[in-house]
Amino acid sequence: MANSKKKHKSDTDKAAKNEKSGKKIKNENKKAKPEIAEPLIQEQKGEVSNEMGGKENKVTTEFYDKELSRLQVELVKLQEWIKHKGLKVVVIFEGRDAAGKGGTISRIVQTLNPRICRVAALGTPTEREKTQWYFQRYVPHLPSAGEMVIFDRSWYNRAGVERVMGFCSEEEYWEFLRSCPYFERLLIRSGIILIKYWFSVSLEEQEKRFQARIDDPTKRWKLSPMDLKSRELWVEYSRAKDDMFAYTDTKVSPWYVVEADDKKRARLNCIHHLLSMIPYEDLTPAAFQLPERPGDKGYVRPPMDEQTFVPDVYK
Repeated sequence: MANSKKKHKSDTDKAAKNEKSGKKIKNENKKAKPEIAEPLIQEQKGEVSNEMGGKENKVTTEFYDKELSRLQVELVKLQEWIKHKGLKVVVIFEGRDAAGKGGTISRIVQTLNPRICRVAALGTPTEREKTQWYFQRYVPHLPSAGEMVIFDRSWYNRAGVERVMGFCSEEEYWEFLRSCPYFERLLIRSGIILIKYWFSVSLEEQEKRFQARIDDPTKRWKLSPMDLKSRELWVEYSRAKDDMFAYTDTKVSPWYVVEADDKKRARLNCIHHLLSMIPYEDLTPAAFQLPERPGDKGYVRPPMDEQTFVPDVYK
């Protein structure tokens, strides 16, 4: 295993040296940055401590709601720009269990058109998929022109849960670490804008969130046997993440770490950063007045008692 690790490490180190020496793929979309408005907190200089507090304090609900609404308007503008320019965007969300990935994804897509921005959350691979090239089952979910795809977990499962839980062999694991940077280069060379987020949460905060899921019947389904097992393997997951970053945190395709102990702060920071990664312009149509409706043209509605209605329980 040691020899295998050295061999694969050597392969990846060569690729890293090529990047540093200038032999890297140019990602044109990272050259220019859009002019995103600064967070509203900058406009409230006299209320900074009240709104945000220090980093150890939680973001207030009032500030969070106001800033999230502003950022969601910007996301709609970004969506229209992606459609207009035919961009292909992939955003990967990885991180610890209960780190807040799902909540952030929900806020991103909340106001967007699902035909333009969709979420890919693949389940356990089938027996047939297990025999395929590892990246094969992810390829059909990649975006076409004018689309953004958000991966809620991704091909990095192999470097995380599969590695720690023993769902893949040593050979499959090291082959993934060797192949992944090249796979991502291929995506970028094909014109895909690839953005990767890692949500980091402390052991103490994760424990609080696990307990909150147990206490809330509407969230209990989120706590799977795999999540409970991960509690016992905190250090193993930490090591797996460190190894994954060593091989896949490249200049061409870097990881962006989101500190997620404060869910609301993490969501705002992540969305703001996402908006800063893709230059876009405001294509929002101008407001207009609705024209008057035409007459009923003699239409008569059928009797109400001939239709079946949902019971009016909440009167």
